[in-house]
Amino acid sequence: MINEDGTPARRIMVYGVTGSGKTTLARRLGERTGLPWHAVDDLTWNRPWVPVPMDEQRRRIDAICAGDAWILDHAYGAWLDVVLERVEVIIALDYPRLLSLGRLIRRCLVNVITRRPTCNGNIETWRTTFRRDSIIWWHFKSCGPKSARIRRWAADPEGPRVIVFRRPAEAERWLSELDRDSVA
Repeated sequence: MINEDGTPARRIMVYGVTGSGKTTLARRLGERTGLPWHAVDDLTWNRPWVPVPMDEQRRRIDAICAGDAWILDHAYGAWLDVVLERVEVIIALDYPRLLSLGRLIRRCLVNVITRRPTCNGNIETWRTTFRRDSIIWWHFKSCGPKSARIRRWAADPEGPRVIVFRRPAEAERWLSELDRDSVA
């Protein structure tokens, strides 16, 4: 990924609807490029499912974004401005709702059954998975606005470069063809 001025991109955000695979792609992109990646959910959730206070979230994200090189796997609206001030490239996963919802439900079920820790060591339960403030309900609430935001970013010639993927196979192909030297 080369910036418009010919320099390699070093500040990248992976953005998309809940369940689209942002964290997995960001981690793999970090492994491929050598850039440090940060799991946003680990920075914004304490145990047991207690959100980090917003001012502390903003401080943590600001510290990361002040660096010369980073990959974030998301950006919450409350501090999106911090990321947008410094990001060079946005990798946008704008997958169909049913695809991302299916991935999310499958992930939640596996996490509940295996008790695999997520988000800074939190454990998903049947109750946390299906209550009104769960990640599944959040998917329904946020999918449309996130897709609309991706379209606005992609259409904005003044903003950072946006690479939009509509299917997982597109992102996989892009990642496999990515030249390590064109990023880091």
